[in-house]
Amino acid sequence: MGTRRAENAEQTRRAILEAARRLFTEQGYFATKVGDIAAEARVSVAWVHAAGGGKSGLLRALIENGVDTDDNTEAVAHLATITDPAALVGFLITATRQRFEVWSGLMRQVAAAAPQDDGVRQIQEIAHEGLRGALRVTADRLAEMGALRDGVDARHATDLLWLHLSNTAYFLRTDELGWTLDESEKWLHQAVPAALFTP
Repeated sequence: MGTRRAENAEQTRRAILEAARRLFTEQGYFATKVGDIAAEARVSVAWVHAAGGGKSGLLRALIENGVDTDDNTEAVAHLATITDPAALVGFLITATRQRFEVWSGLMRQVAAAAPQDDGVRQIQEIAHEGLRGALRVTADRLAEMGALRDGVDARHATDLLWLHLSNTAYFLRTDELGWTLDESEKWLHQAVPAALFTP
């Protein structure tokens, strides 16, 4: 009986998180009310507070869950096994493009809300640090392989990867410049090696 109750509680929590993600993405963080999430998930407002502690708690849970997925863990582990510098950078570019496709809707709203809310800004930093961790692994591997151009160490390489592969960089290309993700990825496969490797 206890197991079934725990399973039902977890299913309800997942439904609340999915409802929060849909509404945050479609309406924006500030425009979404706890009552909206409750109605979307077909639960009481009390359940929403119990599941995540309100909007901020739900947003944090969504971002933390997104950072700590098995796919992300496997991708970072795979980065450490690639022995060809070009293949390593190519894998990272493709991986960031795929994750941007999945998370861009929510992260766009997080970026819009962060300047106005310290809590959201802290949650945004969780997402940023998750990506920077993967970029550091990549930069360290490239440094170990002696692939970086003169004057570029692992720290600088991490920064260069961030300039090209962060959500902000993707938003610039897709939202402001109007590039498709295919155009963006094609450019990245040229621009990132040019920034990191000796010509």
